[in-house]
Amino acid sequence: MTKMKTHGLALFAVLPLLAMTVPVQAQSVIGSGVPASTTGNSQERPIGFTEQIPATTALVILTRSAELPDVAGLSEAERNAVEAALAAEGFKGNQGQSLKLRGIGERPLIMIVGADQPDERGPDWRGAAGSAVQKLMKEEAELTVVGAPDPAAMADAALGLALGQYRFDRYQYDVEKRPASQKVTIAGNGASEAQTLWNGRNRNLAEGVRFVRDLQSEPANALYPQSFVERTRAAFAGISNVSIEILDEEAMRKLNMGAIVGVGQGSPRGSRMMIVSYRGASGPPLALAGKGITFDTGGISLKSNTGMWAMKADMSGAAAVMGATLSLAKSRAPVNVVAVAALAENMPGANAQRPGDVVRTYGGKTVEILSTDAEGRLVLADAVQYVADRYKPFALVDIATLTGSVGRALGDQYAGLFAREDSVADQLMNAGEKSGEHLWRLPLHPAYAKAVRSDIADVKNSGVTDAPGASAGAHFIGYFIDESLPWAHLDIAGVDWYSSARPLTPKGASGFGVRLLDQLARDWKPE
Repeated sequence: MTKMKTHGLALFAVLPLLAMTVPVQAQSVIGSGVPASTTGNSQERPIGFTEQIPATTALVILTRSAELPDVAGLSEAERNAVEAALAAEGFKGNQGQSLKLRGIGERPLIMIVGADQPDERGPDWRGAAGSAVQKLMKEEAELTVVGAPDPAAMADAALGLALGQYRFDRYQYDVEKRPASQKVTIAGNGASEAQTLWNGRNRNLAEGVRFVRDLQSEPANALYPQSFVERTRAAFAGISNVSIEILDEEAMRKLNMGAIVGVGQGSPRGSRMMIVSYRGASGPPLALAGKGITFDTGGISLKSNTGMWAMKADMSGAAAVMGATLSLAKSRAPVNVVAVAALAENMPGANAQRPGDVVRTYGGKTVEILSTDAEGRLVLADAVQYVADRYKPFALVDIATLTGSVGRALGDQYAGLFAREDSVADQLMNAGEKSGEHLWRLPLHPAYAKAVRSDIADVKNSGVTDAPGASAGAHFIGYFIDESLPWAHLDIAGVDWYSSARPLTPKGASGFGVRLLDQLARDWKPE
């Protein structure tokens, strides 16, 4: 025992010396400092228009019935062979139907795709073209798409092609074959007018959606508040009638934005608020506010590991408002829009916010933090107050991957819509129908508003047992918006990421909200 004690004393005598002689190195780089990729996504198929059908390309025929449309590029024998194959297959031209044929004439492939929708909604040229190009991602041939009956339908088909062929493969090095990149041409009468329609709006709409999908897909070590700002600023570079405002943490503290700064205080990557204004018309703007949590661990209220990787897309709302504004600005739409992205990374660091903390927001109202995993509504609390106060919009729409409960209620077919006024809800529902990004209205009951009140602060961000989760989240955000301001809240937690491909959306990031908000801004004018 004496020997062991002596050994222990000798060890303790050495330890201070070791501590003095081994320097402690401070971490000077946030993250590894080594980029996972230095390349972009693979080249997509360029899209063009023509009056004449090329003779040797693969042919994609869009049809809304069992009857094959009049296609100038088919000989009588080829047409007979295709019609016989359709009859044998029982092809009706319904949406989702397709048939690939080879060995007919000199073409490498003839593919027939249904465009007819149920319930007399008419043909879906976007969905048919998007579905076709996805099925041909590995087809190493130029494509010609025919069957769209007029320039508007041809431009819609082009939008479907652009959205359907999206790929995010910049981090894939060990692959045998990249998706095909040969051009695709839409052929038909009125090709010149279709090209004008495409250049005027649909091309820019597609770019806005692809921009958002890229942001959603990026890992959180590549996309964080400051890099989101930098990439968005680069996307808007050179576009006229655009102004950009950036608030860093120091600026937000001076403005008493304790909610957004509090969410990000556990991360070494500072929070940001980014405001992009596009003025294409006079009068007050439509304000769009998006939740931008670039990664959400839950903070001190730590999430389980299952599915946490998907929290890289918890900034989908912020991306959507920027993508929609990018589309509007690049197409020079006659609208006035201001978009705000509330950006933070929610991490459980030594300085992280705790359950039980109280924070003060931009407008002076206070929040009791009962769960640090209910962080999206916090960053939006400061964002909606700031944009309403500084930019005086005629209406405000916020969009967020806010609650898991909305996904459990609506699945992945609808985003949740909350609005105080029927007229506001109608604007959003109509935009959803036109754009194909559908909404389902959920209740804002007065009893749910009472449920978010706090015993020690003005409101609490969680622990609401007397209200459905999605409704409680909507009421929390609505508390910070004056009742005289027309307002809607969109909860997109069930539609931001798809586990399987759809006609306009390959598996993965959806870009939901860009088409919806683009349409809303074009239709909703200040009274």
